[in-house]
Amino acid sequence: MNGPSPFLSIDEQTADMDDFKTLITYSRKNAMRRLVRCLFAENILDRSALNFSADGTQATYPLKNTRNQLFFSRITLAPADTLINDGDVVLVTDEGLRQVIHSHHDLLDVLRDSFDFEPSDEGMAGLKSDMENSLMNDAHARQHRQQWNARLAEAARSHGLDSLTDYLRQHASTKDAAILLDQWGSLEGHPYYPTWKARPGLSDAEVERLSPEFNAQVPLRIAALRADMARSESMPHVTSYHSWFAANFPVQWEQWKAELNTKGLNEIHWVPLPIHAWHLEAFVLKTFAKEIEDGILITDGPDIQTLPTMSYRTMMPVLEQTAPLIKLPIAVWMTSELRSLQAKSIHMGPRISTVISQILAAENGFGQRLEIFPEEIGVRYRNAITQDDAPGRHLSVVYRASQAAFERQDDCLPITVASLFTRLPGSARPLFTELIERDGARPGAEAIEDWFRQYARVVTHPVVAIYLLYGIGLEAHQQNTMVLFSPDGKARSLLIRDFGDGRTYAPLLEERGYTLAPHVQPGILPTVFVDDIEPVRMFVLDAAFLTHLHEIALWLTREYELGDTRLWRVLREETEAAFDVVRERVAGPLWEVERKAFIEDPWPTRSLLRMHMLQYANYRLQHTLTNPLATV
Repeated sequence: MNGPSPFLSIDEQTADMDDFKTLITYSRKNAMRRLVRCLFAENILDRSALNFSADGTQATYPLKNTRNQLFFSRITLAPADTLINDGDVVLVTDEGLRQVIHSHHDLLDVLRDSFDFEPSDEGMAGLKSDMENSLMNDAHARQHRQQWNARLAEAARSHGLDSLTDYLRQHASTKDAAILLDQWGSLEGHPYYPTWKARPGLSDAEVERLSPEFNAQVPLRIAALRADMARSESMPHVTSYHSWFAANFPVQWEQWKAELNTKGLNEIHWVPLPIHAWHLEAFVLKTFAKEIEDGILITDGPDIQTLPTMSYRTMMPVLEQTAPLIKLPIAVWMTSELRSLQAKSIHMGPRISTVISQILAAENGFGQRLEIFPEEIGVRYRNAITQDDAPGRHLSVVYRASQAAFERQDDCLPITVASLFTRLPGSARPLFTELIERDGARPGAEAIEDWFRQYARVVTHPVVAIYLLYGIGLEAHQQNTMVLFSPDGKARSLLIRDFGDGRTYAPLLEERGYTLAPHVQPGILPTVFVDDIEPVRMFVLDAAFLTHLHEIALWLTREYELGDTRLWRVLREETEAAFDVVRERVAGPLWEVERKAFIEDPWPTRSLLRMHMLQYANYRLQHTLTNPLATV
């Protein structure tokens, strides 16, 4: 039998997790673990000053302007400068006094003078508050998870099954199984962000009612926006929004049209606009009161029940037929900004979906390894008189087609990548162990390596090919990416979503005969680049390689106690192979430069913690991490 996972604290493995005090204790340690990782990853604390013990499992860190130091009782350094703190953090004074630090509040106070910059009091207070909110939400979600997991385990057992994925394959549609796993996997969040579950401004009850990790259902109101006040973008096959909406949501269309007609209004002069129920009550009715009074926006209308997915505001309609996913603005503070849906996303999503669809048809899906959720149409409010783009970011919608993804004939199950790390009912081991251990036996190192090689090939080959050949950066991180797994537990292909902020290098795309019109708006970062490919490369490396593939290698290595860097060697080999596949089609200098950037140069990533402490005065801060492929 397998031993305890090194990514799961003793508290969570052995304690009664229905005891909320125990859950809070675990979540505080979880927050501390994240904070330590981020501080050293961004070099806010000088990584080179860590002094490790001979066996590499303990370390001390000298504090600036004092003789005191921190002692980490159980900490390890993994590839890509990844510090994993599983033990106590102890303040040791120059007199030898030892004090265990139990909270992020105290840890930040101790470390503040050792940062490589001087954060403001407001920045520190904001970080502490958001971390506290996040860990409280984390604890409540874990409490709910106990009941949810018990129900899932009982449902599987009642059908004579021990496997969650086998149960879902046999007793749920592909769509329902995929969305359930997506919601169920909405627990850990971004690996490089210490406020992973922060929802400041929401009550505990609202967090539970709106959040995917609570298996929530949320109604959307189908409002009506006057057609002359709407701007839209669609893929070429969508010739009429009215016809498209009626075909995809026939019941709601008839109800919506009937309500307009009873008011003496012709539906031709209006467009249906879904609004998140909480967003409607908490934000729209007040912020858009004048538009409602002036007859521009009608908030009466039918409702549609939806399941919030891992992104929180991308909603899956609860309908018998497979309907498009609906992405909406929602005025909830997450990562220190209101979750809006800007004009850029409305217009670029359908445009880039069109181009990628054409490329996939021409390239046979890069060996049938890449599929997408195309963003068929986006609609936003823009006042026809003032021509002001700003208000529309809170009154808009993007629809993603899902029928091809979910109505499958290949027996593949789409699993959102973040769900692979989620603890299974019963065993409390990551979901990926169930996919690997199909015969019920603990696999050896060679079997783990083979499974990861196939997984890495499925990710690297299409992501590298579409980038090198067409200049398109796929944001293939844990939340945006589903991996299609066959019944044998092996990865087969990718399903990518969310293209509104996708980045493209126009010269490469145009060399292949395609064009992508950028959305130009003052003060908004463009997503189609002409002079420099670096922003697109960073997009790919950060999403697909650092926060996705590196994280898979890290978890596999620790779960199966491999004790070496063999999986990063595999990742390097598969990345090299992905470059070799397209070498004859890519100009020599470009191929060489990009290969070096992927395999040897430091990997760039966003400085999320630093941005938070600086109160997001600059959203473009980056740092680099040692390339884990260069050191194996």
